[in-house]
Amino acid sequence: MKEFYINSDGIRLHAKLEIPEGKKKYPLMIVVHGLTGHMEEEHIRLAAKAALDEGYAALRVEMYGHGQSEGEFKDHTLFKWINNMLDVYKYVRNMEDVTDISMCGHSQGGLLTILMGGLLGDHLKQIIPMSPAVMIPEDARKGMILGMKFDPDNVPDLMEFYDRQLGGDYLRTVQMIYVEEAIRKYHNRVLIIHGTKDEAVPFSYSLSTVNAYQDGRLVAIEDVDHGYTGKVDEMYQAIRDFLK
Repeated sequence: MKEFYINSDGIRLHAKLEIPEGKKKYPLMIVVHGLTGHMEEEHIRLAAKAALDEGYAALRVEMYGHGQSEGEFKDHTLFKWINNMLDVYKYVRNMEDVTDISMCGHSQGGLLTILMGGLLGDHLKQIIPMSPAVMIPEDARKGMILGMKFDPDNVPDLMEFYDRQLGGDYLRTVQMIYVEEAIRKYHNRVLIIHGTKDEAVPFSYSLSTVNAYQDGRLVAIEDVDHGYTGKVDEMYQAIRDFLK
């Protein structure tokens, strides 16, 4: 395993790269965590392992203000995450041994994965949004962020967000994102994985999202929460089956 940092507009992003043994050329999958998450969460590590076990290199990256990457959580925005991921993509694209690039992300990372699909199109061979928080932009336009309310027309500069603080710039910028356009622009293979008892991001959102894709598949993990507690092995296997 190689541990290093990727520069993104002056911010260092913490990354870990694993390469399949015995292969000189290989596809690569970028794996990213969700809001308040990090690369060492069990479901993130197992998503990377699923790719590695199918002959892919796996690059786990922590976004702005998360894990060991630079930046403060309160200052992060989805716009910054998009810029981060564009820089990560450019880094991977310049790796001589990589044959093609895929992306997998959980929750807000799943939303980011969908947005990158729209931005990069066929440059991403396939995408795997896990429990994607596709409702965040629309909810923010209505004054809601993952169960917490605010005035959408008078966005606070800082709001209490569970055990930390979320900046007003996050709320203002996410209101400007329209997920439907990103979905419309991506035509390659899509696997969505979602727990049917997810309270953070209701399962119904993935039902409507997968139907909007030209080549989408949905794996429902029965009676499990947002992080697939107790059934991460089913998430792992779903990714392996898709990558085969």
